[in-house]
Amino acid sequence: MESQNDTGVGGGEMKVLGAWASPFVLRVRVALHLKGLVDYEYVEQDLAEKSELLVACNPVHKKVPVLLHAGKPVCESMLIVEYLDDAFPGAGRAFLPADPHARAVARFWAAYIDGQLLSSWLAIHATTTEEEKADAVARTLAAVDALEGALAEAERSGGKGWFGGESEGFVDIALGGFVPAIQASEPSTGLRIVDPARNPRLAAWVERFCALDAARAAMPTVDRLVEMGKKRIAEQETVSAAGEGRHMN
Repeated sequence: MESQNDTGVGGGEMKVLGAWASPFVLRVRVALHLKGLVDYEYVEQDLAEKSELLVACNPVHKKVPVLLHAGKPVCESMLIVEYLDDAFPGAGRAFLPADPHARAVARFWAAYIDGQLLSSWLAIHATTTEEEKADAVARTLAAVDALEGALAEAERSGGKGWFGGESEGFVDIALGGFVPAIQASEPSTGLRIVDPARNPRLAAWVERFCALDAARAAMPTVDRLVEMGKKRIAEQETVSAAGEGRHMN
């Protein structure tokens, strides 16, 4: 269990149920720090042995993250980010713009990140043939190219290197949660997801995001994620070998 007790904007009793490597949990923690809502309790969850508290707070999906505010649970990472805007309007800048169309655009790209980029990137690691992997890689890079275009459009509209315009916003948080995981995957896949030669704006955005105090305070190190990935691969290989051994007997 980890407690965040830095001085910040008071938010009442707040608790985050999370898993340190989860990109979705990272979104919530970065959002809290951007708002200055750093006086919260972080409770690490064992996702293999889910706690009674997690199941009680998120009985439908039984997943992290969960934000407990004054004892009331809020689930799903981007819903929590929106909740922070609504519940603490005086804390920091709003993540979603005031203009209805701009809000719809931000929600579209946040959904695109989960529906297109995340799904295709995960497929790279789940494929069983080279053809399937090539297709997943192509879809992933196409999604990254689309986000490069969205960032370029934000800059043409007066933005300063952020999807949110002058500063980090809803889409920046949505994408930023995946930065460490994507970087950690590169040694095993041999694929650079955000290539400065192909996506210069997005590559510069990654550097800006990683340099944020709020991101540095919440992000796991890439080395730690790489080690976790190696451990999982080794465990999967052990299980696979054991299964093959039983089949041969």
